[in-house]
Amino acid sequence: MADESQHVIRSFDQELKRLRDMMTEMGGLVERELALSMAAVLERDGTAATQAVETDPEVDALERAVEQFVIRMLALRQPVAIDLRQVVMALKITHDLERIGDYAANIAKRSIVLAEFALPLSLGGLAHMGRLVQEALKAVIDSVGENDAEKAVQVWNADLAVDDLYTTIFRELITYMMEDPRNITPCTHLLFVAKNLERIGDHATNIAETIYYAVNGETLPTMRPKADTSPYAAIRPKEQAQ
Repeated sequence: MADESQHVIRSFDQELKRLRDMMTEMGGLVERELALSMAAVLERDGTAATQAVETDPEVDALERAVEQFVIRMLALRQPVAIDLRQVVMALKITHDLERIGDYAANIAKRSIVLAEFALPLSLGGLAHMGRLVQEALKAVIDSVGENDAEKAVQVWNADLAVDDLYTTIFRELITYMMEDPRNITPCTHLLFVAKNLERIGDHATNIAETIYYAVNGETLPTMRPKADTSPYAAIRPKEQAQ
């Protein structure tokens, strides 16, 4: 009986590892999709935009695969306590990753429209915001693969800098739109790009919260720190790509 019990434990551990591998694979795809999307915007790279959009169905397919794998594990293994949290967290994390992929694809699509305009401003701030979000995404995906709650907390705390930068970019773009009506169309698209980046940052912190709970059985504070004090800060978009 002891040998059989050890075999079951080893088999379940292998399935948990497989589940983490599937999540990190999905995370790698999303990282690539976001990198391509930012290159499409900053470098006016139409090929990168196309590749980003074409990556999104792969992300969706992996989410479905994880969901099926989790349902099978729940039915056959009936895990409890930390094991149950580890299995259930996969559903939440892959949902957040799928949403990140949607936002990245939306950025890529807007880059195609932006390429038709002479932009009235430097994209340095947007580039910096993109780097911060990409760093957060990479770190949180690493924390998924390593089951690292400490690294997840670092990502959670880093969201404040992304929000600060979004507020700055928002105000800058509104100023350009007020100064010259010809700037309204390109600046509107840039606003959506910035908002999509901000939402990607939020989903990265959602993943961080999920990892922390799965590992420790405790939740981080309900409200993440938010630095956006603009008049529009209270307007939160629906949970969908703009």
